[in-house]
Amino acid sequence: MKKREPVKEIMTKDVYTVQENEKLSKVVEMFRKHKIRHIPVLSGKKISGIISRTDINRLTFGALFENQEGADEAVLEILSINQVMTAKPKVVSEEDSIKDIAEIFANEEFHALPVVAGDELKGIVTTTDVIQYLLDQY
Repeated sequence: MKKREPVKEIMTKDVYTVQENEKLSKVVEMFRKHKIRHIPVLSGKKISGIISRTDINRLTFGALFENQEGADEAVLEILSINQVMTAKPKVVSEEDSIKDIAEIFANEEFHALPVVAGDELKGIVTTTDVIQYLLDQY
């Protein structure tokens, strides 16, 4: 197994993002269209939060993802991204090791971390990325 491999080797570099002033319905549309589970939220170019499919499911009871259109649309219109996202998320550097990232995931209750250089978003790494990396070692 490779030691001290940096997270930039396994992170997703082309990240779908939303601006914090956009509508929650755009977030739901992106989750559906791109089959992703986490979206970094930006204020301009700076990361201000992260929103997950689980965050949306808590609001809508999953109805939007089970072809039950309309049941929870009002909730998405009333709330803003800022009210639903995790503000000031934990972030990691591109040079942090995959081992360090795995330890964070093992000890915390989240499944995605924005990867930054200074204030600039460079990518996102998920528990799935780490598991796939470990599987590739065998």
